Amino acid sequence: MNEQSNERSTRKRGRMWLVIALVVVVLLVAQGIWSRHSAHAELERDAGEHSVQTVEIIKPTRMKPTQDLVLAGDIRAFSDAPIFARTNGYLKRWTADIGTKVRKGQLLAEIDAPEINDQLRQARADAQTARANYLLAKTTADRWVQMAKNNSVSRQETDEKTGDMLAKEAAFNASQANVSRLEQMVSFQKIYAPFDGVVTARNTDVGQLIDAGSAGIGRELFHIQDATTLRVFVDVPQAYARLVTPGLPAELILNEERNRKFEGVTVRTAGAVDPVARTMRVEVGVKNPSGELLAGAYAQVRFHLTNASASYTLPGNALLFRPDGVHAASVDANNRVKLLPITLGTDYGTRVSIAAGLSGDERVIVNPPDSIVDGAAVRIGRANATPGASQPKQGGEAS
Repeated sequence: MNEQSNERSTRKRGRMWLVIALVVVVLLVAQGIWSRHSAHAELERDAGEHSVQTVEIIKPTRMKPTQDLVLAGDIRAFSDAPIFARTNGYLKRWTADIGTKVRKGQLLAEIDAPEINDQLRQARADAQTARANYLLAKTTADRWVQMAKNNSVSRQETDEKTGDMLAKEAAFNASQANVSRLEQMVSFQKIYAPFDGVVTARNTDVGQLIDAGSAGIGRELFHIQDATTLRVFVDVPQAYARLVTPGLPAELILNEERNRKFEGVTVRTAGAVDPVARTMRVEVGVKNPSGELLAGAYAQVRFHLTNASASYTLPGNALLFRPDGVHAASVDANNRVKLLPITLGTDYGTRVSIAAGLSGDERVIVNPPDSIVDGAAVRIGRANATPGASQPKQGGEAS
């Protein structure tokens, strides 16, 4: 009896250990399956998160309606003339040197040309001879005309005398014209100032041989400038050509006097853009009664431009250039990409004005990849008003 009880106890313990072993095995298998499922779910979650691209966004910056445009200017005198001789000879004397202020009609120099004087005397003598011949021929022709009325002479002889008188008259007129020409040549021996101004160059001296002619032929004797009013020439880029019009105020700034500004006004524009440089020539007038500004100097000209249709600006790295045009990639309320077609305006270097296509409320992606498509899901990483791009100098300077 005792043996049967022991055997039953042994069997029960064996079955219990077997059940415990089976439970442990089942728990181990369940734990392995659960850990693999958790790892797979986490892997899928990470893959899903990494499949959504993280982007940075900015807001378009609205431009101010006014801005300053600073350009290089070339200062020139209002009147500028090189003085050349009109007759040959030797310089007898000069009366004005560099820096001399002269008035219109003031004597600058005198040339000694005895050959011209001799030619004038000869021409006057020839004119007197021609005049005497003409008067004699005229008297003879008048007499023959009177005699022809009485049929005292033939008509043929009368016509010959009349023709001789007309020929002598033409010779007399030619001699008078020659005298007038030589008188003008003699008058050219004295050189006068053509307008009020300052002598900026004297390239001759007493005793030097003077050759008549202009630039490239003769020597420039003097150079005169009238700098009481200055012409400042500026080449305005095509983007601003329509904004610079006659009457627009301008400021002249010298590098050596940055704290001083000289007022000017736009006098005229070329009205056309240079097809090579893509700029328009503009002339600015500046009053210079005291002579503080020097002709030929370099200066900067500032225009205060006003644009009624103020637009927005974006950095250059926010633009997408596609075959169908330029786009800006924006993010909508559902964090989906929306490609906006835009029209570019003025290029300020780091930023570009947008003429059309933006309302100002868009969230524009900075550095969008070329593969970005409309409707793609994105995640916003960081918002930055000016991501690595400086603002254009609106209301400041655009040069």
